[in-house]
Parts: sequence; C-alpha cells; structure tokens
Amino acid sequence: DVQLQASGGGLVQAGGSLRLSCAASGFTFDDYSIGWFRQAPGKEREGVSCISGIGDTYYADSVGGRFTMSRDSAKATVYLQMHSLKPEDAAVYYCASEDSPDCSGGAMAHWGKGTQVTVSS
Repeated sequence: DVQLQASGGGLVQAGGSLRLSCAASGFTFDDYSIGWFRQAPGKEREGVSCISGIGDTYYADSVGGRFTMSRDSAKATVYLQMHSLKPEDAAVYYCASEDSPDCSGGAMAHWGKGTQVTVSS
C-alpha cells in the first residue's frame, strides 16, 4: 500500500524556521511527484509546493523564496524547509503523491495525514 507520513510540524515564532518531512513507502519513489498542501481553519486547502521525480521544484507565490522542497531518494523522503515563517503560514500541512513523475497540477492520488504548523506572532 502507498503510504505517506508527514512529520516535523510544531510551534514556531514568526520569522522562525521549520523543516517538514514526508516519508513515502509502497511505490517506486522516483516515479512520482510529491506535493505539499496546507489548510488553515476556515480556508480551502491550497498547494504549497511540488517536486517532480527528477527534482524540479515549483512553489506557490506566497511561499516562494522562503520555502525549499527537496527529496532524498535513498530515504524515500521529501522535505519542506520553511524559513521566515509568518502567522499566515500556520495550517495543517499535508504531503501527497501524484501518479506522474511530473508536477502536472492534476489530482493527487495518495495523501498522508497532516502535520500542524503553528506560527506565533
């Protein structure tokens, strides 16, 4: 079974940093793109970033320049390094895989459970 496990969330002051991890199993890791999404209370889920099977990365305008996504094929894990966090970055963050090596923007096939990021002002 495909499994995605997000971790690394927590409480951080505005301006601080966190690194989220998403451990994947049950599929050939490099054959799939993986994205990070977030959902804040009362808001719709939004895409944050995506990394393709070959490591190309894409970011939402709201996080560009502050967030960096990477992947470690040996560990079948993707990371989201977040810097200069703002209160508006607070949300539950989810990782998800797409049945494609490209970040096509299509429907995500598998979702992990989220990890909470709280940013205090």
